Amino acid sequence: MIDGKLIHPQILNALGRAGHGATILIPDGNYPVATHANPRAERVYLNLAPGIVSVTDVLEALLSVTPIEAARVMARDDGAEPGIYADFRRLLGDEPALEPLERFAFYDAAKGDSCCLVVATGEQRIYANILLTIGVVPPPAALAV
Repeated sequence: MIDGKLIHPQILNALGRAGHGATILIPDGNYPVATHANPRAERVYLNLAPGIVSVTDVLEALLSVTPIEAARVMARDDGAEPGIYADFRRLLGDEPALEPLERFAFYDAAKGDSCCLVVATGEQRIYANILLTIGVVPPPAALAV
């Protein structure tokens, strides 16, 4: 048994095969995963029921096992900031800053070759889509130059 915040074997397998610069899409329940994500990305469907599992639940679990160097979010057409951005910032901290992308630019980024993992959720909040870029795992202090 794995002892940690993230124990999902399919997600851990995909993360183990990923590396620096690979991206992870965590979309809300309205996101068209079948047509707007890299077709070669590993897909994990955690959208059990409306509201279960949430985007922030998945984000929190992922942050417990992998460093994130960039976070792109889907921007609203009217420029208003979705409330979930505050939750993203609370979980991510000050770095990385959220990078809003227009909806179709976000779709294009999620379809890119670097997207290696898609974790579908039952999130009901709209514009609750986030595309994470995996960062570098620093060497132990004894090996740092």
